[in-house]
Amino acid sequence: MAYFDAASAEPLNTAARGAFLSALEEGWADPARQYHDGRRARMLLDAARETVATVLGARPDEVVFTGSGTQAAQLGLLGTLAGRRRVGAHAVVSAVEHSSVLHAAELHEAGGGEITRTVVDRTGRVDLKALEAALRDDTAAVAVQSANHEVGTLQPIAEAAELCAARGIPLVVDAAQSVGRVAVPEGWSVLAASAHKWGGPAGVGVLVVRKGTRYVSPLPYDEREARRVPGFVNVPAVVAAAVALGAMATSSDDEHRRLSALVDKIRDRVPRTVPDTEVVGDPVARLPHLVTFSCLYVDGEALLTALDRAGFAVSSGSSCTSSTLTPSHVLEAMGVLSQGNVRVSLPQGTPEAEVDRFLAVLPGIVADLRAVTGAGGVPAPAADPAAVLDAAAGEAVPEDDAPALVLDALGRRCPIPVIELARHIGEVPRGSVVAVLSDDEAARLDVPAWCDMTGNEYVGERPDEAGGTAYLVRRS
Repeated sequence: MAYFDAASAEPLNTAARGAFLSALEEGWADPARQYHDGRRARMLLDAARETVATVLGARPDEVVFTGSGTQAAQLGLLGTLAGRRRVGAHAVVSAVEHSSVLHAAELHEAGGGEITRTVVDRTGRVDLKALEAALRDDTAAVAVQSANHEVGTLQPIAEAAELCAARGIPLVVDAAQSVGRVAVPEGWSVLAASAHKWGGPAGVGVLVVRKGTRYVSPLPYDEREARRVPGFVNVPAVVAAAVALGAMATSSDDEHRRLSALVDKIRDRVPRTVPDTEVVGDPVARLPHLVTFSCLYVDGEALLTALDRAGFAVSSGSSCTSSTLTPSHVLEAMGVLSQGNVRVSLPQGTPEAEVDRFLAVLPGIVADLRAVTGAGGVPAPAADPAAVLDAAAGEAVPEDDAPALVLDALGRRCPIPVIELARHIGEVPRGSVVAVLSDDEAARLDVPAWCDMTGNEYVGERPDEAGGTAYLVRRS
């Protein structure tokens, strides 16, 4: 099995595994106790804290360990807001933050706070002008991730930090995906990270609060971990996490460049060998190991299952693969295609031969799945909208929003609504409007994305009397 899901969890580092087993023997006692075994555990914990602080460019007394990266990210935002409650209850977060941060923002809202979610461009990069416009006198905190966890786009942290510093607002950065892989950005006030993203064990998060940043833990009081995180510290796991971080941060730059070159190969080859595919995320300002693409007319869950059978472990942001049947909030905010979505994230040491094998089998898998859904006969989108020929004879149809054709896709999941649209839009004259009726939330994203890819015009949406929504498309 070729494991291509390092963005979820990097395989446990070999040195970290050894450090964990050793620390089980040496660091099992309570590091808060003064007897011999407790002091020994404390020495291991202090050494691990210093290693992590060095890599992150922080002071050891600014670093605390949490039970997970999710907990670190949520405590980072909620604790900063609690520490600045006299300033106000307004916070700004980007629309593509990890769900842990967005859930913390929802909790803040439920408690009477106010959240502004700023937009991103089509690559997933935060709009700095929108961010600046969202800042207010009562803004207590701003949260912007260092790199997007789904599409790999690096965020403009240094520029965002300048905007925040000019207003005296702390910047909370979820750096889970970037720590150990790219340089830690400057200017942040609070930073969160997750050990299993860099080859450490699961169950260890890192929360760093800069000196001078007002912070009040939203959790009940506890004397451990600078009174920010209650509970007994898992010293062996923390030691292993520190060893893994040190190993990844000091690994050869050649390995990061090698993985980046493999990602470039995927970004280049997939759209050339798999028709009707959109590669998303910034092609340059990105994480070195991650690439995401979406395939028209393909069910995401079926695609992941087929790749698994072929020996590849990948992940997806398609609505077809989620229990909620809603597309990824990241892809939605970017306004890109969600169906048939695949995220490939390469762990350290990935052989080039495995990437080549992936690129060799992917076109056949996608073609087979399209044949199953009936998309094999769907006309290919024109590369140039001007090249779309009008199959209907006669005069041009007046451009109004009255549908010339209504396609009923109610009760049918993605990618069927878009498949039906692609199959039948050629039946109406150029300039006519086709209405696609759908109650699948993914259609709200995928129909406009299909229009962008094919050169047709997305007119908009309106409620339908039969239930669901009518998505209106004008044939180009």
